[in-house]
Amino acid sequence: MELDVTPLIIHHLVKSEDLNHHGTLFAGRSAEWFVESGFIAAASLLPPKNIVCLKIHGMTFTKPARSGDIVRFESKIVLTGRSRLIAYVEATAKGQYLAEGFLTFVHVNDTGQSQPHGIVITPTRPADIALQDKAKSL
Repeated sequence: MELDVTPLIIHHLVKSEDLNHHGTLFAGRSAEWFVESGFIAAASLLPPKNIVCLKIHGMTFTKPARSGDIVRFESKIVLTGRSRLIAYVEATAKGQYLAEGFLTFVHVNDTGQSQPHGIVITPTRPADIALQDKAKSL
């Protein structure tokens, strides 16, 4: 099955319990939301019970988020292999980039062994082609 994937969007409100000692969004909470966003992108293509996160390739922060900010996570699967799916996620708030990065998920059977999923991502937009090329180098 060949696909050109549409991005998925989720939002999170930054609350006081999400803050670090600097009064900005704690990196651990950001990572949780980051992985959740990538997982939702993978789960839009395959049954959630058959997806596991293998690796966060990087989550580069460019700006902090503060209490009351609504963080928008946009995610999409940009590359697939036999059993893997690589998601690209970017986080923004107030129209400014906060973080971006890639995650690898694996399609597994009921005993946790990797299994082929049969999905091929075929990007058509130049930006998506560039993201796929970047994911290939991970």
